Amino acid sequence: MVFHSSRPMKVSSTTNTSSTISGFILLGFPCSREGQLLLFGLFSILYLLTLMGNGSIICAVRWDQRLHTPMYILLANFSFLEIWYVTSTVPNMLANFLSDTKVISFSGCFLQFYFFFSLGSTECFFLAIMAFDRYLAICRPLHYPTIMTGRLCASLVVSCWVLGFFWFLIPIIIISQMSFCGSRIIDHFLCDPGPLLALTCTRAPVIELTSSTLSSLLLFIPFLFIMVSYTLVLKAVLKVPSAAGRRKAFSTCGSHLAVVSLFYGSVMVMYVSPTSEHEAGMQKMVTLFYSIVTPLINPVIYSLRNKDMKHAMKKLLRT
Repeated sequence: MVFHSSRPMKVSSTTNTSSTISGFILLGFPCSREGQLLLFGLFSILYLLTLMGNGSIICAVRWDQRLHTPMYILLANFSFLEIWYVTSTVPNMLANFLSDTKVISFSGCFLQFYFFFSLGSTECFFLAIMAFDRYLAICRPLHYPTIMTGRLCASLVVSCWVLGFFWFLIPIIIISQMSFCGSRIIDHFLCDPGPLLALTCTRAPVIELTSSTLSSLLLFIPFLFIMVSYTLVLKAVLKVPSAAGRRKAFSTCGSHLAVVSLFYGSVMVMYVSPTSEHEAGMQKMVTLFYSIVTPLINPVIYSLRNKDMKHAMKKLLRT
């Protein structure tokens, strides 16, 4: 989800040196035909489970009146985001497993590039406002209903989507207008900016610097906001006299902290990982984790650690 323009992944070479490229080849996970079919089956199952898990959270929040609160409205929007986030990569990946050429068109590559990074950016902002919601609920409980109104909640949700889809728009447009030479092969399962910039005819240090700066700001500003929010939450919880009260306060934050740890942990591992000859393989694995595995795990985390959500899920399954 982050740009790696300063540390592009290794791109396989070829004798094709045409100055105009009409499409790219996504290597994905090279293996035998049987292995490709096995991966197709595995990722198809993971994709369906992700759709079902996040879809069930949306349905539970929609149909259970007790969940019509800002916390669960944000969670439903987050689940909706996760569905589209995983959809931006997996269907094309599944098609590539069955393809002999593994070609993606120029426009298809940049559309995937745009939606994958925009949805990933939106996720960073959503995690930040969800932390803000928990801060208000625990540190300002008496003022929470008057501060976190339905109108503010809706405004925050819209702001996340708008900011997410505009954050990388200009760099992506500029990169799409650049000339590409030589190899068409991208050693990844999605259109990542590192390999794309490695295929350009001339280096673009300004674009690389801009992309790297926007990526750093996107990662660290929401992350610092989340850390400050939970530091204040922790201080407030530790002042609660009863152990039961502390457990209840921690339980409302535990699910969100687990999701933040999974997402930011994997993204930052890739962002700060040193260059090595195995970098392409490692970055594919880490990208796979935060873009596919994390959206699958998130519904499990939220449903298992939250009593209201578990009750709503059971009620949904009985209907």
